[in-house]
Amino acid sequence: MKLCGLVAATATAALGAVLMLALIIPAPASASTKQISIFQDDSMLGYPAAGLAEVRALGATTVRMTVQWYSVAPDPASTHAPKFDASNPNAYPASKWAPYDAYVEAAQQLGIKVDFQVSGGVPRWAEGKNAPTAYQRDHSFGWMPNAAMYGQFVHAVTERYSGTFKPTGAKTALPAVHMWSFWNEPNFGQDLGPQAINGSTQPVAPKLYRALLNAGWTAIHQTQPHSNNTILIGEIAAKGYALHAPGHPGSLPGTTAQTQALVFVRALYCLGANYRPLTGSLAALYSCPTTAAASRKFRAQNPGLFDATGFADHAYDSKEAPDANPANIPADDATFPVLRRVATALDKVTKAYGSGKHYPIYNDEFGYITSPPSPKSAGDPSTATAAIELNQAEYLSYKNPRIASYSQYLLEDPTPSPNPGFASGLLTSKGQPKPTLNAYELPVWLPKTTVKAGSSTEVWGGARAASFSQSATTKATPTVDIQMQKGGSGSWTTIQTVKVSSTTGYFDIQTKLPYSGNLRLAYTYPQTEPFLPVNVPGSTIYGRTVKVTVSG
Repeated sequence: MKLCGLVAATATAALGAVLMLALIIPAPASASTKQISIFQDDSMLGYPAAGLAEVRALGATTVRMTVQWYSVAPDPASTHAPKFDASNPNAYPASKWAPYDAYVEAAQQLGIKVDFQVSGGVPRWAEGKNAPTAYQRDHSFGWMPNAAMYGQFVHAVTERYSGTFKPTGAKTALPAVHMWSFWNEPNFGQDLGPQAINGSTQPVAPKLYRALLNAGWTAIHQTQPHSNNTILIGEIAAKGYALHAPGHPGSLPGTTAQTQALVFVRALYCLGANYRPLTGSLAALYSCPTTAAASRKFRAQNPGLFDATGFADHAYDSKEAPDANPANIPADDATFPVLRRVATALDKVTKAYGSGKHYPIYNDEFGYITSPPSPKSAGDPSTATAAIELNQAEYLSYKNPRIASYSQYLLEDPTPSPNPGFASGLLTSKGQPKPTLNAYELPVWLPKTTVKAGSSTEVWGGARAASFSQSATTKATPTVDIQMQKGGSGSWTTIQTVKVSSTTGYFDIQTKLPYSGNLRLAYTYPQTEPFLPVNVPGSTIYGRTVKVTVSG
């Protein structure tokens, strides 16, 4: 069952009688009130119109998609580079571009922004020498990619989606894409290998990523020199293994494992554990400037590291609650509970080179693997717990002004074969709704669920789809209903109707709860809103249920 069926199933549910009506939308000055909502499920490349219509109904305003170098390049399995102008979009097979063209065109029609991540796998002819068997076998892996060749590919991609490019034979230009990143999880050896050599004492991937980023940065400033692009760097995996001191070798991260997030960041910026530039033999080991004079040129030589829009972090770890104690999380991890620590580290990184840049953090790949289908022994949360943690994470994200985006990775769980895989979807592999679906559509969080009668309490939440719901004719302000079920049973009653942000769909209010029971949010899609899946316009959806107690 796809999303349109799920929404349609709720269309006949009756709304309770309205007890009170309040149209208020206070927004704390310290909150990330403009954070964008990103959705990623690369399988939608095979059905962009239908897939993106579902994203539109869910309410995400931006979709993240990987543009895989290997899948677009001509003759990618050959070890000999074909003779072609790799910077020219028309030099690539039109059939290879077709899925991406259809994707950006569908997104434009639906009013959804596209975030393209230009990444591996690497064509065999652009790999380094002696690629291990695993990298030859799996087309999504990346072994020592040639940065100059990658830059040519980025030139082709960013020119094609500059907003002015007309493919051969086309009468109109393709839509523009103005949100970009260059490479995925460069601290993960499968994406960028090797991570480290010589007993994991000598990092290699940071040097490789610097070169890739510089090539991509140069290319996009050639093809889109006057565009107001959002360019993200980092795209790091949140966890991994530490590098080893010379003379104390170890096996990991090695070739294919992950380097610990902030260890990788410091190596990327040629900094030691004290966030000061490396010098001498250790700097040479890290492929970094070895003298103070050379370090002073580092910032100018690597503009992407200092002038990008934001730093992207894949902040998930399903085994951690969003409010897990940072003291229990390794110091160089970058998972969600320690994003304030990550922000502090990034400030130290830029300050080390005289920059006052305070990078906003884009959490652009996030979600919770659930059990089921993950086995209980894996330690992942139940589907009900994951729904709660999704809402708590989004609330905490909203409250953190350094976080620029909240994201959901996967619509549907992968088909088990034979393992459940990365089961962070909102639907099961058979298309059935998980509790996380309602939690994602209508996030709600009450920091306190037990309150005294007559006292105000914070209710935060939103209707994500409301960001699309302003009528082109009426310009109606979108609203969401706060509903309660007295005593936890019986009918539901709307106790308050709240204005939500027309750009994010969020609200954050102080209100008085009339009695104990269950609380939820309800949102009715506009009857006339275009581009929604069949049966969605005019239907009503409901969020997860929160038990509240009003005492005394």
